[in-house]
Amino acid sequence: MQEAFAFLVDTLFSLLFFAFLLRLLLQWVRADFRNPLCLAIVQITNPVIMPLRRVLPPIRRIDTASVVAVLAVSIIRVIASNWAHGIGPHEMDLLSATALLRIAILELARSVLQVYFWSLLLYALLSWIAPTTRTPAGSILNSLCEPLLAPLRRVIPPIAGLDLSALFAMIAIQFVLLLLR
Repeated sequence: MQEAFAFLVDTLFSLLFFAFLLRLLLQWVRADFRNPLCLAIVQITNPVIMPLRRVLPPIRRIDTASVVAVLAVSIIRVIASNWAHGIGPHEMDLLSATALLRIAILELARSVLQVYFWSLLLYALLSWIAPTTRTPAGSILNSLCEPLLAPLRRVIPPIAGLDLSALFAMIAIQFVLLLLR
């Protein structure tokens, strides 16, 4: 019973966390927010982001409200996951606020890398399967992946017409993920 409850809590908080994380990443890459998938992410996250924007103004291109929301949801996700796995408030008291923040930031870094890994994989597969097809998901993947791949393409030229920049980016991401363990 506890295992099923832990799964449910982990899944729900992970979905919520990834919605906020995607909003932040899509803002950073200046994705087209008229895209239906982007609009859905905005609608899911607006109840938290909009009140925060009244208090936290943006700093240049950085939407501080989104950054704070992602960090807060990441911290809540860590606490909820520990609670669902049977780590109660007494054991959580042993974690200081800085340790909790460090854990949340590490999880955030891993999650960003995982989002980029899977985005690159889907982007590469989509380019092989349906290279000329325009879809809302393809547009988001293009917005996320191209800023990362464009500099790599200058260093790693296509081999026999095959673009291997996504492969090398995914290898680099996996290497960094192994270092973060």
